[in-house]
Amino acid sequence: MAHPSNPIPPHGGVLINRLAGGAQADELRSLADAAPVVMLSEVSLSDLELIATGVFSPLTGFMTRADYQSVVSTMHLTNGLPWSLPITLPVTSGDADRLTVGQWVALANGAGERVGLLHLTEKFGYDKTAEAQQVYRTTDGAHPGVARLMAQGDIYLAGDVWLLTEPQPGFADIYRTPQQTRALFAERGWRRIVAFQTRNPIHRAHEYLQKCALEMVDGLLLHPLVGETKSDDIPAAVRVESYHAILEHYYPANRVLLSAFPAAMRYAGPREAIFHAICRKNYGCTHFIVGRDHAGVGNYYGTYDAQLIFDEFDPAAIGITPILFEHAFHCFACGQIVTAKTCPHESSQWLHLSGTQVRAKLSAGELLPLEFTRPEVSRILMRAYANPT
Repeated sequence: MAHPSNPIPPHGGVLINRLAGGAQADELRSLADAAPVVMLSEVSLSDLELIATGVFSPLTGFMTRADYQSVVSTMHLTNGLPWSLPITLPVTSGDADRLTVGQWVALANGAGERVGLLHLTEKFGYDKTAEAQQVYRTTDGAHPGVARLMAQGDIYLAGDVWLLTEPQPGFADIYRTPQQTRALFAERGWRRIVAFQTRNPIHRAHEYLQKCALEMVDGLLLHPLVGETKSDDIPAAVRVESYHAILEHYYPANRVLLSAFPAAMRYAGPREAIFHAICRKNYGCTHFIVGRDHAGVGNYYGTYDAQLIFDEFDPAAIGITPILFEHAFHCFACGQIVTAKTCPHESSQWLHLSGTQVRAKLSAGELLPLEFTRPEVSRILMRAYANPT
């Protein structure tokens, strides 16, 4: 049963904690110092942290072959719980060959520091093409998720993990673990919390969706993804700055919590929508906004496939309620943000700006239309385009 102040239990019923502490931490660090080392990619490093802090509850480590195959083919763990994306640790055949099932393996970051420990229970090969087709619905190497999959090692390592160091977040001022968000929700008396996922700067349509949802619940968790994204996505620092700017002027401070989501983007569209919802359930949210083409890229997924996929699951087993929105836009005849559900006018009255048009305006030092985004956000984006890193 969930505590009255935390009405939503974590996925699987227990919030996982694989952060080493106290005397146990010393013992585990000694084991890591004596163990063979595997270097983690940015994605695997992020996954290690999210397993350890309970974001990926009920996972306690990288998936076994049985769970991996079950997730890829059925979108459920072998115990029957919904789970839509494989959480795996890929290594090269050469790395796998020097490891023995049953031993401890140290997990190192890019600087070579031993930040985690894996108890190796299994190592197995897998079919990259089959995984790509089932998870991403394509084997096209132009898809960023498929490209990452095809470039990674051919063997997966499975086993429980421990995180040996405290997470080192890039956005420490807005970083919170699920344990911390749940405590804050309880402190604020929020029982119905809606989460909003984004990898883009906020614009007026986002604001409309968030505020519509906020009318129905007690609080909003604004949860920008700050892990690895495509090189041409807007940098996380710019996106976070735009959120700070808009929250200061246009949102009730006592009903919104801005927090970083340190996950990597998979660009898996519908499956990632389920995955993102389950993660937010673990953070303590009861509702999750799913808009147009959630976690999509290019034209690989239908506009509302990320909403339709929720129909394939038992709502009680998912355990978090999706709030589904159609594409929102400004209608000049209505004089406000609307969707096709609420607007009676011809599309000629609708404000449409392509990504190319947005980039051209910003690069030329032009503010975006007020109907499209707030001027505070426009100025932040203009600076970013004038001074690309």
